[in-house]
Amino acid sequence: MEAARHEIRAVYSESTITVYQAYTPEIGLPAARTGRFPPLWKRDRMTWIKPSFLWMMYRCGWGGKEGQETVLAVEISREGFEWALRRACLSHHVPELHGDLAEWKRQLQRAPTRVQWDPERDLHLRPLPHRSLQLGLAGEAAHRYADEWTVSITDVTALAHTIHDHVRDGDLAAARRLLPAERSYPAPEEGLQHLHR
Repeated sequence: MEAARHEIRAVYSESTITVYQAYTPEIGLPAARTGRFPPLWKRDRMTWIKPSFLWMMYRCGWGGKEGQETVLAVEISREGFEWALRRACLSHHVPELHGDLAEWKRQLQRAPTRVQWDPERDLHLRPLPHRSLQLGLAGEAAHRYADEWTVSITDVTALAHTIHDHVRDGDLAAARRLLPAERSYPAPEEGLQHLHR
């Protein structure tokens, strides 16, 4: 069955959803060790979370890009994730959704969260036809993410490297077996209509 063009796919439970980020070891290693972001992690900066493991691999080059050497799986509350979705604004202007450009800019400035839909990736990190969610958290949302929503933080850098090794060796079946089991995330009651292109 073909994936919906805008669909959140993620690892999730009844109460949590897993998102991915990549950081320098100075941030990533203590975060994974303590389950909390260290003081070096700035709450006043926008932080982007991605429910798609392979999109994160595309972004961080399998943990090989400078400043993104430590890949983290961050388990957060679904309540917090959906709070962020409800308050998000698309990161680009869509006249049918926002009206004129000035109105969209006002919405974007007020919103504590923003959404981008980027092409999902395959194991070779090539773009796929359907889109993957990126959720940007700023201000109140970034504080809530770090201080209230985070349930656990796991260093998955070794997993990323192992999957990448299988891909480079041409053993895609072995690589697929190690991928996190992502499935379609049920949209909140309010839906995602305000976040579609």
